[in-house]
Amino acid sequence: MRFLFYSHDGFGLGHTCRNLAIARCLTELEPRATILLATGSDDVTRLGVPDRVEILKLPGLRKLGNENYGPRHLGVSAEEVRHLRSRLLTSAIESLRPDVLLVDKHPFGASGELKEALAMSRQSGGRAVLGLRDILDEPSTVRAEWQPHHLPEAITDHYDAVLIYGQRELFDPSAAYGFPPELAARTRFCGYVANCGCAPDGTSASLPLAWTNDSAHPLVLATVGGGEDGFTLLEHFLMACGGDCWRTVAVAGPLMPGVQHARLQHLAHEFGVEFHSFVPGLNHWLAVANAVVCMGGYNTLAQTLAASTPVVCVPRCEPRREQLVRAEAFARHGLLRLVTPDQLSPERLRREIRVALSTPRSELRDRIHSTVDFNGAERAAMHLLGLAQAAGLRPRQSLPLPQLAVA
Repeated sequence: MRFLFYSHDGFGLGHTCRNLAIARCLTELEPRATILLATGSDDVTRLGVPDRVEILKLPGLRKLGNENYGPRHLGVSAEEVRHLRSRLLTSAIESLRPDVLLVDKHPFGASGELKEALAMSRQSGGRAVLGLRDILDEPSTVRAEWQPHHLPEAITDHYDAVLIYGQRELFDPSAAYGFPPELAARTRFCGYVANCGCAPDGTSASLPLAWTNDSAHPLVLATVGGGEDGFTLLEHFLMACGGDCWRTVAVAGPLMPGVQHARLQHLAHEFGVEFHSFVPGLNHWLAVANAVVCMGGYNTLAQTLAASTPVVCVPRCEPRREQLVRAEAFARHGLLRLVTPDQLSPERLRREIRVALSTPRSELRDRIHSTVDFNGAERAAMHLLGLAQAAGLRPRQSLPLPQLAVA
């Protein structure tokens, strides 16, 4: 069975992390599966690539605004980088002829770069699956963006299934975003994808020796995902840690701009905080911490809650309110402590961390695991295998390969 996973990766690491987690489960369920993961992330190999998964590195994108992307590194126009990425994706479909194409979030790719590859895959008999995180944005915003393009109807026409990496009980995007009945009928809720961020083989992110059990000095860890917009939260966190008896660790993320990274390093040294740019296998650190301070990103929250670690969440509100909507949904169920950006200050953060540290972990564990299903990666993998098996029963049409001139 052959699979092609696609994520555009214009901002953060979340899309690639989810695809890697699903790929890991899929290859465990079916060792003969072959997966090509197309991603624009520069850090994909640092996140841990499973066996039988190969990476197709696309030129990087930088998010300029909602649905607006430009090149991250190349000195070319937005249209030129779109065309380059589109041709790489089309060539991958021509050569691999996947049984299933899994697309994360953008049904037709960033700026439509996936349209030709998607059409080509379906022409050859392959199945197409759209994977959506639990929340994209406020429903009114998503509907306003989708309506001019008739996107729900277009997804219905081009995709065999939609997998929601979340739970209907917590948030139902099929209802909130107006899925037509035919699309709602082929939508499956998988639960949350939590086994993300594993370290590459041989670098299992062993914990520092100083992190021994010490109830008098609890461990507080702050992380901001990729870090591209995490400076303000970490700055307030470092100032909040001064004078307390916590052992504190801050992880800036590989995408934080250099000037901001240097400023945080200076503050961390001033306040005696252990500071890292990137940690392979961060999920192990999230699990051992006594409290975690983070933004409202899907992967960080899923992984931290799966470990039953108390969370103080300061969600991003711009340019999308996705993190705020998710944090509010989780806070309503008592799963985390919520601080909105307009409420953020070192004093407020210090108070919330103290409350989080006083939360009985066993009580929190019971509440979380009676509310949230964390088997999303395995369920998604099982859906993909079922579609691949069905695709394998149908005749596959060979696609003509381009004729190359040989010098």
